[in-house]
Amino acid sequence: MNAQKMNDSKMKAAVYHQYGPPDVVKVTNIDKPVPKDGEVLVKVQATTVNRTDAGFRSAEYFIVRFFAGLFKPKNPVLGCEFAGVVESVGKTVNSFKPGDRVFGFDDNKWGGHAAYKVIAEKDAIVHIPDSIPYTTAAAISEGAHYAWCNIRAAKITKGQKVIVNGATGAIGSAAVQLIKNIGAEVVAVCHTDHIDLVKSLGPDRVIDYTQQDFTELDTLFDVVFDAVGKSSFGKCKRILKPKGIYMSTELGKNAENPFLAMWTPLLGGKKVLFPLPYSNKEDLIYLSDLVARDLFTPVLDKQHFTFDQICEAYTYVETGQKIGNVVIEM
Repeated sequence: MNAQKMNDSKMKAAVYHQYGPPDVVKVTNIDKPVPKDGEVLVKVQATTVNRTDAGFRSAEYFIVRFFAGLFKPKNPVLGCEFAGVVESVGKTVNSFKPGDRVFGFDDNKWGGHAAYKVIAEKDAIVHIPDSIPYTTAAAISEGAHYAWCNIRAAKITKGQKVIVNGATGAIGSAAVQLIKNIGAEVVAVCHTDHIDLVKSLGPDRVIDYTQQDFTELDTLFDVVFDAVGKSSFGKCKRILKPKGIYMSTELGKNAENPFLAMWTPLLGGKKVLFPLPYSNKEDLIYLSDLVARDLFTPVLDKQHFTFDQICEAYTYVETGQKIGNVVIEM
């Protein structure tokens, strides 16, 4: 094999072979994937580093290892969301062709933190709406995916009252917009510095948590959506309606939320939901349509990173200070 062919068969990727802090991730060259029948090869233009990536990299919650690998990662390249250009397609692929602009979500095989990624045509990959840049498209799916799974599980409907704690995160900022599109009344909770940003997402009211404890409000809510896991069912019960729902994207103190989700519904009153998220093409089609119609826009952090700075991006995400989505430009 000559040098040019060898170079063409390799690609740059962020790889980790053990769980731990950000510096376990190394940018190196690995084999470039080849699409099989029914698969699409995407040349990645942008990806993100998010809480999902960080959680699987650190395995801080031991339960992660049951999905990622008990003793070491079984998928050495993380990156659950991506945007790029279709490089080639395998046999039987009908809905994509080389040159198509696409974005997607894959928390099963991962692989977005690389120059190229393979994904099945039937999985969560769709075309990027016209005029949407890769950096925006890369951030459409992860936060909105978790937000939508919770919204769907809670069966939020028009006219209900919902409060979103953590409205500046990837999940919270998506939740505010998605819930408003349903027609529910939304109260968003954030820090003083981000009130204007959160107001731009369209909530009916914004609460500055440095000035007011939202759990002390006199209003009763159908749903409390704690998108950052900073509160608890116990603290939020007083602001829930008699059959109100508390849901969080975090396990909670002593991993209480999954257990509360199992027994509180049996009591017939206020309850906890902790739905297991799943991704599919239909959800991405829905989100893509909202983006195309200007009804949903993923919030991007002002801090952008190059691919070679991916460890710095992980470190930044884990400060808990990120706003929306942290984008990596390839």
